[in-house]
Amino acid sequence: MTETSPPAGRSPRVTANVCQAAGCVSLRSVELSKDLGDRLQKAGVTDAAVKRVGCLGLCAEGPLVRVPETGQLFSEVGVGSEAEAALVEHLATADPTREPRPKPSSFFASQVPIVLENSGLVDPEDIDDYIARSGYEALTTALTEMTPAQVIDQIVVSGLRGRGGAGFPVGIKWQTVAKSTTTDHKYVICNADEGDPGAFMDRSVLESDPHRVLEGMAIAAYAVGADSGYVYCRAEYPLAIKRLKTAIRQARRKGMLGQNIGDSQFNFHVEVRLGAGAFVCGEETALIASIEGQRGTPRPRPPYPAVSGLRGRPTLINNVESLANIAPIIRNGGEWYAKTGVGRSKGTKVFALAGRVVRTGLIEVPMGMTLREVIFDIGGGILDNRPFKAVQTGGPSGGCLPAEMLDTTLDYESLSEKGSIMGSGGMIVLDDTSCMVDVARYFMDFSRDESCGKCIPCRSGTTQLRMLLDKIVEGNADMLDLSRLEELASMVKATSLCGLGQNAPNPVLSTLRYFRSEYLAHIKERTCPAGVCAIASGEAKTS
Repeated sequence: MTETSPPAGRSPRVTANVCQAAGCVSLRSVELSKDLGDRLQKAGVTDAAVKRVGCLGLCAEGPLVRVPETGQLFSEVGVGSEAEAALVEHLATADPTREPRPKPSSFFASQVPIVLENSGLVDPEDIDDYIARSGYEALTTALTEMTPAQVIDQIVVSGLRGRGGAGFPVGIKWQTVAKSTTTDHKYVICNADEGDPGAFMDRSVLESDPHRVLEGMAIAAYAVGADSGYVYCRAEYPLAIKRLKTAIRQARRKGMLGQNIGDSQFNFHVEVRLGAGAFVCGEETALIASIEGQRGTPRPRPPYPAVSGLRGRPTLINNVESLANIAPIIRNGGEWYAKTGVGRSKGTKVFALAGRVVRTGLIEVPMGMTLREVIFDIGGGILDNRPFKAVQTGGPSGGCLPAEMLDTTLDYESLSEKGSIMGSGGMIVLDDTSCMVDVARYFMDFSRDESCGKCIPCRSGTTQLRMLLDKIVEGNADMLDLSRLEELASMVKATSLCGLGQNAPNPVLSTLRYFRSEYLAHIKERTCPAGVCAIASGEAKTS
């Protein structure tokens, strides 16, 4: 829906697409939309429209406004600012038929939007705007021209792997659920329990293009034979939840959800379930327990959810980004999707680029791009021209990679070989002001707090690891403590019940692997090379 539009029956000459995702909303972009409309009206501009859209990507320079007809991006457009005045003048005088479109900045130039192809272009609360950009076309094609098996075949051919972190082939998971005949009732669950520090990929997709996720869920349900679905979203995402619920209501009214979808015999109902903020509920068996009203703790597998999941029935669980890839794969074919990427890592990946980098924001790049290209070409390098020190990928379960690993390609296998993981897409850049021992302690503290406590290795192991790291940063550790730290981290990784515990030691193990000299400086020299820890300021406790 256009917030400020020309008179009825007239198409706008130019449009100001105002980002109203959470980042820009916090910078008063909602007020900006209203103010823009008022200023255009006062200026007598009647053929320009102001439109609410989702994330425009370059979050570091918000609030953002893009004029799609001219290709111009206006950053830091505050209410009543000089940038807003320049935008109003641009809207009043721009001639889309003559004005050359600006060349894309380095931030956008090498990105390949598939998941984010509608982000910043469609009004997230207007289903007609989504439909105008081929929305629900893939679902209609699947229902009218394809059998469920043919839909699954295209997902298999695409090579799409789960974007929630594990990287399990999506098509194989769909095949498993489809083949399960233990019951006539199956479920599809969208895992939107994004909890990694510094990560905002799923939140942005739900805020910017919720219908895209619902369409992916409906196609998945048709393919595997499900008739009910849930979106499990953390309650800390109020804007995403609001827009998701609005999208569900609109899709029902349009016949894209509910009974006899698209005048077919296919029925699919979707509900939203809110999580209470437990990071462990991102693990699929803990998520299922939470939806069932139980305490969100993992259970041993097998049986896997694909065979016995929600309420004991076959359940397909994919995360937000995985489901947002489905519609373009069905529209364009699995082979089209598989042409992008490298090796067994096909397609694109959405990352939340954060930390000590010039241009933070939401990006989507082809698998196989290097860390160097992302950080220095897209991200613009390190703030204040300080030296690059490390990049942490994969959230609290990921690893920290040093400067000599900058040419590592972004694919599942390469990151795993280097001691990190792809994860859901968090990417935090660190400069020389960061102490890697302190960074490991921060993430271990997070994992310890988020442990459900069900298994001893994770419950006790993360606590002991945190205590050992405390001793090191306080200057009270010896070399035996370092040996204990390394041995315990390996044990917790090998014996924990679920992915949280299994991957919790990754920040410790990767920093020990690449930044051991910093541990040794804390222990042997009682100094912190970065000047961060207590021993650097003389605040260390004495034994």
